[in-house]
Amino acid sequence: MTGLDRFLAALNREEPDRVPIWELIVNEPTLSALHGEVGYLEFAAREDLDGVTIFENQATTQSPDGALVDEWGIRWLAAEGGVSYPSGGPINSVDDLQSYEPPEPTPPHRLDSLKAAIDRFKGEKAIVFLAHEAFEFSHYLRGLDDLLVDYFEEPQFVHDLARTVIDYKVQVAEAAIELGADAIVSGDDYAHRQAPIMSVKHWEEYSLPYIDELVKAVHRKGVPHIKHTDGNIWSILGQMVDAGIDAIDPIEPIAGMDIGEVKERYGDRVAVIGNVDCTEILTHAPIEEVVDAVKETIAKASVGGGHILASSNSIHLGVRPENYRAMVEAARKYGQYPLDMVEDYSKRNYIARYLDRRP
Repeated sequence: MTGLDRFLAALNREEPDRVPIWELIVNEPTLSALHGEVGYLEFAAREDLDGVTIFENQATTQSPDGALVDEWGIRWLAAEGGVSYPSGGPINSVDDLQSYEPPEPTPPHRLDSLKAAIDRFKGEKAIVFLAHEAFEFSHYLRGLDDLLVDYFEEPQFVHDLARTVIDYKVQVAEAAIELGADAIVSGDDYAHRQAPIMSVKHWEEYSLPYIDELVKAVHRKGVPHIKHTDGNIWSILGQMVDAGIDAIDPIEPIAGMDIGEVKERYGDRVAVIGNVDCTEILTHAPIEEVVDAVKETIAKASVGGGHILASSNSIHLGVRPENYRAMVEAARKYGQYPLDMVEDYSKRNYIARYLDRRP
């Protein structure tokens, strides 16, 4: 099977020849530590990943203080390893939205990275395009604290801002699919380790309708939708499944999300993606713990197919490259069907010892 075949079989809750391997994001130092400064697409080729994640292209300008300002007017500051984070947006009051103009969804440069991935991998690897729903860019534009206050004080403004975001994001996702993306992943994070950051009622009012809208748009174009969100999402997972998502990523174990339980509850309706811990295991645990975590994850999630192995979030700055490599090698060794260590590992709980250390 090709990586694309393997990836799509898992998303269809079928059993491929082996468990597919994918990551939402691979950052430094892992990106260049294993193969040198070859770039992400070459890294994915050399690592023989079954899928690659592609971001839209945003033109930026540099402000006098060194921040990069994108086409939305969102300021981005650079952190270690080339990772950027938002540090302010242009919507400072409810009235600002009336005169705000979002970027053009489909100028010629928007999908340049996607074109490069298609040229390199079309038909060979799953090309997964990163989109968003309404929440994440709403709080980039408005500020998270202010947006959460708006939930109580300015409900219509919240929906108007969400409409500005989702109209753009749907158009970009549709264009990406028309160009050749094999799947869409939407990356809005809704939760921390204990629970969603807003009430379930507010999430259902201000976020769920836009998840539903994006999923329907993606499905109309004939490709699957992967929902990514970190944290403890037990209280909202069923609603996302009901909205028609095809897979849930990354099912964070240190937030109380057991991938085996997710599959038991929802595996007849969605594929599961994840969830080798990247907070403790991939950052500083010995190699043998990494291998055991992979074996347990496969034993819990891969039986019968419907599982793509990945970390519990991303290969971030703190991940040890040798631990990432151990994860990938173990996934290939122990993820061949038929699986042979399910009985030994499916009842284990490698993350339990680290849960006791949480503040």
